[in-house]
Amino acid sequence: FTHSDRLIMSTQKISIFLASLRGGGAERNMLRLANGFADKGLNVDLVLAQSDGAYFQEVSPKVNLVQLEASRVILSLPKLIKYLRQEQPTYLICAVKHINLVGLWAKSLAGFSTRVIVTVLNSLHTSNNLLFWKGFLIQKLIHYCYPWADSIVAVSEGVAESLATTTKLSRNSIKVIYNPVVSPNLLIQAQLPISHPWFSEDSLPVFLAVGRLNKQKDFITLIRAFAISQNVYPAKLMILGEGEERSQLESLIKELELEDKVSLPGFVDNPFTYMRQATLFILSSIREGLPTVLIESMAVGTPVVATDCYSGPAEILDQGKYGILVPMKDAEGLAQAIIDTINKPIESEVLKSRAQVFSKQRSINEYLKLMEVDLG
Repeated sequence: FTHSDRLIMSTQKISIFLASLRGGGAERNMLRLANGFADKGLNVDLVLAQSDGAYFQEVSPKVNLVQLEASRVILSLPKLIKYLRQEQPTYLICAVKHINLVGLWAKSLAGFSTRVIVTVLNSLHTSNNLLFWKGFLIQKLIHYCYPWADSIVAVSEGVAESLATTTKLSRNSIKVIYNPVVSPNLLIQAQLPISHPWFSEDSLPVFLAVGRLNKQKDFITLIRAFAISQNVYPAKLMILGEGEERSQLESLIKELELEDKVSLPGFVDNPFTYMRQATLFILSSIREGLPTVLIESMAVGTPVVATDCYSGPAEILDQGKYGILVPMKDAEGLAQAIIDTINKPIESEVLKSRAQVFSKQRSINEYLKLMEVDLG
């Protein structure tokens, strides 16, 4: 393992275990936690099953990187056991279902007193992107293994309710801590310029969506809704992200003759500056846990529209107070919400204020309280 020599200001070591630093909400949020703990003077290891990803440049120099170099997460188990025995961290924080399970198995097999916190990011009963048998197996493993955790954290009330009902865990045993989304760094990055021609003064307004190009995000409904809204409000649509549905989305864009109006630029390092300059942010998902991109857009003052999917959007938007909620897979309804929001947007300062409920500082303080960490 690689370890940096640095002043340790706390006797407690906190380890955060991730599959990799590939681009995604889970990775970005866990990285924010790691950096935030390190800024508080805690001894932090960021343990990666695989050493790839887009976020390496965002790892604070105060965070110690431990790379297990496994080809798959499950194959990192022996090395994670060895790491726990050698380093004996006080806490191991995991996120994402298979990572949570491997973390719990490693703690059990290592035979050391490391306390494991599993973080649940999505509602279990809506995880329909898995093969039935795989989903069934994971649900059974969660039901059996999650009670081994010292603490279970859900990222929203909706996720907590889902976890309790689908695994028969006590709702009282699940703590809700919102993701560490809004930070000073996010607001600084949002101010950086964009060289994209769509954001020049004489261009049409730009609607923005951000996420993996997959079924969960349902960008097919979004593109259809955008096509409908063009009859009333001419604009352009940009979807940031990469994924397996790219070719399908490109075919639909061509079919609807929107090639000059819809762009799929792929993954970008700094989506926040796009969010700030967009006229409207749209979330079209069929399921979420706590959609970070929705909060990030509000944090930079951009009006939002979201599907009322389970779970997260209704909680973030306070049942529609801070943005219109639309039924899932309803292109007509989404188009109308887009037009209504453009005609009567919520004030930027109101949105920014709401987003502070999901601040990085608040989340870090909640985790420190949960872990009973004394910073002296």
